[in-house]
Amino acid sequence: MKKVDKTVIKETKFVAMWVIIFSALMQAVFLIINKWDYTVLLGNLLSGFCGVLSFFVLGLTIIKAISSGDTAYAKKMMRASQALRTFLMLAACLAGALAPCFNIWATVIPVMFPRLSLLIRSFTVKQMGPFDTSAAETAHATEITEAEPTDDKKEVDRVE
Repeated sequence: MKKVDKTVIKETKFVAMWVIIFSALMQAVFLIINKWDYTVLLGNLLSGFCGVLSFFVLGLTIIKAISSGDTAYAKKMMRASQALRTFLMLAACLAGALAPCFNIWATVIPVMFPRLSLLIRSFTVKQMGPFDTSAAETAHATEITEAEPTDDKKEVDRVE
């Protein structure tokens, strides 16, 4: 089994931290409006866990797709991952709606928490400076960027 990329672990920890923060805030709101019971906690745990797991799987899939080097394979892999992760979140929401041990609102609301954490992340990421490269690497990079894009490059641009 390969080691998980450090960036995937770091970003998943960031998302998990914010999911916990948002979950605590949601629990507090349910307490304030006097609607809290154990079903709120269980629904929150279910969706929060599924959201963090979904983000982790996304990170693993991106690393695997990038390392494959095959654009068509990477696109198929990303589509399959998206379908699987969407199904996971849908299953969590359906479980929250159908099982009496989950509060439906406490199950559905945390689905947004990973996205909110990524929004926060986009505001906190600092702009990176220029990379230290040798003259040869700089010349090679310039040749690549000035070259006419291939069909694979055009396809990747459309996907992004």
